[in-house]
Amino acid sequence: MLRVLLLLLAWVAAGTTCTRLCLASVRAAAVVDDTDRFQGRGLTLYEAAFLSGGPARVADLTLVSMARQRRLLLAHTGWATVVDPRGRDEMERSVLGAIGPDGQSRIAPVRTTAAAAESVRVLADRLVAAGLAVPDGARTTVAGAVRQVRAAAAAVLVLGSVALLMPSQAQESRPLVAIWFTLPLILTLSCLAIARIEVHPYTRWASPAGQHLLSALTRRADTGSDDRTYLTTVAVRGIRAIGEPDLRAAFAHREPHA
Repeated sequence: MLRVLLLLLAWVAAGTTCTRLCLASVRAAAVVDDTDRFQGRGLTLYEAAFLSGGPARVADLTLVSMARQRRLLLAHTGWATVVDPRGRDEMERSVLGAIGPDGQSRIAPVRTTAAAAESVRVLADRLVAAGLAVPDGARTTVAGAVRQVRAAAAAVLVLGSVALLMPSQAQESRPLVAIWFTLPLILTLSCLAIARIEVHPYTRWASPAGQHLLSALTRRADTGSDDRTYLTTVAVRGIRAIGEPDLRAAFAHREPHA
């Protein structure tokens, strides 16, 4: 009777977690991989930065762009100084607002404040609505469901081992018990295998359609050498793509500990 209870627990764990994984995969698939719908559509630099690295990348791109235009000085000591206080778009105005009325501030808090600005949230919402960015929680929900199925598979193994080690009057029943517990184990392992093959390989920010446009943008950037190509490289690859040592040092500067 106790073995039947253990088998019931194994089936409940396997069935519940596999159902959750299937539902999470269906919700994640709502971000349709419809690349044909975006043929001919280009990405702005801000959009490329968000799809590549999220809000922080947008803030970094804005700072680098303003520094390239000599409207903002980024010192290797980690300070930002305003040269031109007129922002040309909402992102630049967010950066200038983060620096403050004194016209000078540490770069680190400016990056943090600019990344959390309303203009970045509007950009994110627009990309999600267009099907180019992953909605909040879509990827983490699938990952959590996969972890639950893995835990269920381990639980089935433990319950099956306990059932096999229990004293039994009939030695011939052990192979039958092993078969009973093999079935929920096969269910969990099969569900994991299908999820690994079928679930879209989402990045942290870009949907499959967004990844397609990013790839096209990167190919075009690799063939150019103008200022926009430089900023495109920063948008896609981050501040590690910055060529100037002083500018890279401005982002990498850290205050020494007292």
